[in-house]
Amino acid sequence: MSSANAESSPRVKLETSMGDVVLQLDAAKAPDTVANFTQYVRDGHYDGLVFHRVIKGFMIQGGGYDASMKERDTRAAIKNEAANGLKNERGSVAMARTSAPHSASSQFFINHGDNDFLDYPGQDGWGYAVFGKVVEGMDVVEQIANTPTGNAPPFGRDVPVKTVVINKASVLDAQ
Repeated sequence: MSSANAESSPRVKLETSMGDVVLQLDAAKAPDTVANFTQYVRDGHYDGLVFHRVIKGFMIQGGGYDASMKERDTRAAIKNEAANGLKNERGSVAMARTSAPHSASSQFFINHGDNDFLDYPGQDGWGYAVFGKVVEGMDVVEQIANTPTGNAPPFGRDVPVKTVVINKASVLDAQ
């Protein structure tokens, strides 16, 4: 078993078609969300998926669709842990969800701007659960955020014109 610190702060590497991004997760403040996300990583769920929604100054979103915009199956949704004190600030990673507060499953987003309106309690009494932050590769996030977007089914606008793929996601070993 890893050290207590490594267990509460796992790191995940996203190897994308534009470069690598390393996330430091916060299991102490978002235990269910981190357990959910790292299980998807270990299962290989994110490998081959794309960042399907990119809005410069707001966020980059991925974790649900492949390059042909086919949605990948997910496990059951998890409870919303947005009331954990973590903020939707530039470089933080949070769970994407529908308008239903407890609907997050595999999709996530990296905040490209400071988005305090997404913090608990948000506009709907819940907000969006932050569960970590980018610790390496913010330049890659910047490149993805600056990718030209256009219209593509089934999303309409904000879809990268050139596909940005998560080639592989992995949980990094503790030292």
